[in-house]
Amino acid sequence: MSSVSLLPSSSSDARTVERTRRRVRTAALIDRARGAIDDDRDALLNQVVIENRGVAEAVAAHFRDRGVPLEDLHQTAYEGLLKAVRRFDPDASDDLLTFAVPTIRGEIQRYFRDHGWSVRPPRRVQRLRGEIRVATEDLRNELGREARPQEVVARLGIDRAAYAEAMRADGAQHATSLDQPTAADSMTVLGDLLTADPSAEPNEDRVVVAGLLRTLTERERLIVRLRFVDDLTQTEIGERVGVTQMQVSRLLSGILSRLRDELER
Repeated sequence: MSSVSLLPSSSSDARTVERTRRRVRTAALIDRARGAIDDDRDALLNQVVIENRGVAEAVAAHFRDRGVPLEDLHQTAYEGLLKAVRRFDPDASDDLLTFAVPTIRGEIQRYFRDHGWSVRPPRRVQRLRGEIRVATEDLRNELGREARPQEVVARLGIDRAAYAEAMRADGAQHATSLDQPTAADSMTVLGDLLTADPSAEPNEDRVVVAGLLRTLTERERLIVRLRFVDDLTQTEIGERVGVTQMQVSRLLSGILSRLRDELER
């Protein structure tokens, strides 16, 4: 009689097994929480949140690269997951995630609505901009190419004026820093172009900083540029440089400490 392997045959099978195990563990914790009170109940529900935080991170990942640091998206997603766990009624459904995922997504969308704009347009414009993004992605998947404006307009049943207004609002979501260099290898920033005297001498502070930056290694200068010029998060910098977020944090602290010491000297 041949033996049958109980091991998953692929990474996909392994993920399915892990999801099943997580669902079982979650159901057991929720069942225990129903019979607990006060601190014991809170502790069990917090364990449910920890057990499913990977789901919250997966939902947050769908909203990355929209001008909000991934750490902020994760934090918002965790808050949404916590709300879902505390509101979940196991008598109404036997699957927490069916209830939690829409709650997490809604929490992130509210975060974008309330905090993601430098200059906040009317709420109807914000809502329409989100609908346009979804319709554009759907049409891209259906057509196999980028959707034309008239196709998005037809899909949503709106007029071109409303579409144009929503698209113009994109520029209000992220303000451009006046400290942004005018070119990758230039020490001139956008704010310099607004000076009343176009022939003014370069700012002494910028000259000093430029000299200090030359004392850094090429890798250290890259980290500084990614953080303070490109405005990447520590996690994104780590992905570019090939280190962890914690290592990026330590590297930045060391770099800034050395620059301050050099400046004082």
